[in-house]
Amino acid sequence: MRRASWVAGAVVLAFLAVFFGWPVASMLWRGISSDSGIDLTGYGEVLASARTWQLLANTVGLALAAALGAVVLGVPTASILYRRRVPGGALLRGLITVPFVLPTVVVGVAFRALLGPTGPLGWLGLDGTTFSVVLALVFFNVAVVARQVGSFWRGLDPRLAEAARTLGASPTRAFLTVTLPQLVPAIVASACLVLLFCSTAFGIVLTLGTPAPGTLETEIYTQTTVFLDLRTAAVLSTLQLLIVVATLVVSARLNRRTESRLKLRDNPELPLGREDVPAAVIAAFTVFGLELLPLATLLIRSVRVDGAWSLHNYAALASSGDGFSGGVTVLAALQHSLQAAVDATWISLLFGIPLALLLSRRVRGVAAAGQRVLDLAIMLPLGVSAVTLGFGYVVSLQAVAPQLAHSGTLVPLAQAVVALPLVVRSLVPAMRAIDPRLRDAAATLGATPWRILRTVDGPVLARALGIGAGFAFATSLGEFGATSFLASPERATLPILIARLLGRPGGDNYGMALAASVLLAVICGTMMLLSEYLRPRSARTTIGGAW
Repeated sequence: MRRASWVAGAVVLAFLAVFFGWPVASMLWRGISSDSGIDLTGYGEVLASARTWQLLANTVGLALAAALGAVVLGVPTASILYRRRVPGGALLRGLITVPFVLPTVVVGVAFRALLGPTGPLGWLGLDGTTFSVVLALVFFNVAVVARQVGSFWRGLDPRLAEAARTLGASPTRAFLTVTLPQLVPAIVASACLVLLFCSTAFGIVLTLGTPAPGTLETEIYTQTTVFLDLRTAAVLSTLQLLIVVATLVVSARLNRRTESRLKLRDNPELPLGREDVPAAVIAAFTVFGLELLPLATLLIRSVRVDGAWSLHNYAALASSGDGFSGGVTVLAALQHSLQAAVDATWISLLFGIPLALLLSRRVRGVAAAGQRVLDLAIMLPLGVSAVTLGFGYVVSLQAVAPQLAHSGTLVPLAQAVVALPLVVRSLVPAMRAIDPRLRDAAATLGATPWRILRTVDGPVLARALGIGAGFAFATSLGEFGATSFLASPERATLPILIARLLGRPGGDNYGMALAASVLLAVICGTMMLLSEYLRPRSARTTIGGAW
């Protein structure tokens, strides 16, 4: 059984090497190669440019601001939704997760509808500003903090804080001196994940307007598609990769500390108390103001045409939009997206399940070190620019099969690579929560390794598959960066077509983009709400520790 596990791990690594490592390496190779061989002058030129460091500072600054905002709003929200008994608590936990799995293009469209000149908050003058980008990034990532910190917080032993209260400490002092120090690893780990996701939120920045001077990812896109300067793009991709690796190392170390704590207890939800009022106010603002208001605005604007209620924008989805000569219709693009997402989901599950089983085993020594390296490798696709990945396919296949890169065949594979880390992160905490003594007892009673896998691990794995499949499907459905390079014109996906509609003048095009974004949001949101509802209570604490 152990040998089979490592063989499965080797197969997954081979998959990542071919469909992730090779394209990314081909792209990065352009930064150090020339016709005469190795040439590092490109690094010297790019790193010596003041613009490069401005791009780096702007990327990190946006990510840090969004991470801070997500922590400030996410921690109080976690306190209410995961520790207190509130009406519709399960529904609210599902709702705050929906924005995280929404396509980044949809998030950008929603905030344009909210903050634009004709939007309900247009009077604030935030449309096209850096603050609007940060606000959208917080909207997108606050669920990461709320879920991870909330699940960890729920597993803490409450008797320490109760003892402090008994000794005369106020609720605030008990939180600051007893609870908060215990929460720090979970808070920092979730903030690292937010930093990771914010550094690659290409679709949000693209649709809301690139804040000057831009970000590393927007510059990579510009250098590859506009200037065809692969050397500069490769150097910038290397900088982004270094940031990703450093973030992942810190996050992985802190995550190991939180996972061990999550197994200690599953404390019951308590009624709201007077000391919960400040946190409840922040949680209400987060759920209803930050999370639901942009989505409600998107829905309302999609059914308003010339000041009247109308379904014209939805009826127009059977066309390809004004100003387009031919091309796929919006409904056809939705069909292409659904087909690719289904394929990407089963591919990611096919490789994610054996990988989760391997990473969840309690091992020591060399095997434990191998687990950590494998875990880090699995997370890389989340942080590497999807633009780098997509153009990497084009570059790597240029001499071998140039038609394949633009045929659309590789779209599900690229989307599966991006979704695989989310599948693994959804399954591993649930598998690690299984008491190893159960496996030992089954083996003592004569069960074979395969029977132990089927009877002990299988039921837990089956319950966790719902959330893994939901994340994979929603992520694949909204993937934009890599798909924009790989999808053929006649097989364009819906996020790509939405971006095209936004780039074309005309009221019908904008209205269709709104309606198409609502369709994507409804599909993704329904998938995640079903996953949250179908997942049993006993699995929610452990799985939530990762996301």
